[in-house]
Amino acid sequence: MIKYFSFLLFGFIFWLKILSVEAKTLNQGELLFETNCSVCHLGGNNIIIPEKNLKKETLKENGMDTISAISYQILNGKNGMPGFGGRLTEEEIELIAGYILEKAETDFK
Repeated sequence: MIKYFSFLLFGFIFWLKILSVEAKTLNQGELLFETNCSVCHLGGNNIIIPEKNLKKETLKENGMDTISAISYQILNGKNGMPGFGGRLTEEEIELIAGYILEKAETDFK
């Protein structure tokens, strides 16, 4: 019984750590987004090309609904968007991409 309880306790603690890491990652992505992207993409919108916003349907329609696709766009830029490859690390770019995908699920609400 004690081994079973220990196993459950260990599993619960491990699960909490995973949630903590996910929350921390999302918070880092949010901070990076606010600092680097929100000037043009406040609320998931796009002030340069409004129809190219960060809402779920738009991302899907434009093939921008994966971490790798969004990361590529952030790294290299396109049209009116500058590339952030010289300003952000690969990890920071992936954190932003993850944040965008998470917020796109609720259309940034």
